[in-house]
Amino acid sequence: QVQLVESGGGLVQAGGSLRLSCAASGRTFSSYAMGWFRQAPGKEREFVAFITWTGSSTYYADSVKGRFTISRDNAKNTVYLQMNSLKPEDTAIYYCAAGVVGGPRPYEYDYWGQGTQVTVSS
Repeated sequence: QVQLVESGGGLVQAGGSLRLSCAASGRTFSSYAMGWFRQAPGKEREFVAFITWTGSSTYYADSVKGRFTISRDNAKNTVYLQMNSLKPEDTAIYYCAAGVVGGPRPYEYDYWGQGTQVTVSS
């Protein structure tokens, strides 16, 4: 079992930055790929980024490539999402997820956090 708790969301102006954190409990965190997804009102949950269990490979949605960076610290059981050059269209609830394999699709993950709200004002 893995429990995930996101933090770091908030209100920021367009062009600003935020860093989201996802703290995991459970002794097997380092064996899971970790992903970030987001869901805006009235829209489906969409992939943002994921990182392999070693941290050696990362993947991003085209909409955030070059602006967002995913990283992990297995010693701290934490995964991060650094978000720069934020746009109003980045407004959503952001969720972290843990999966044995990981990938760009929600069904590839076994555990989910409760989400943290990110609001970008224009």
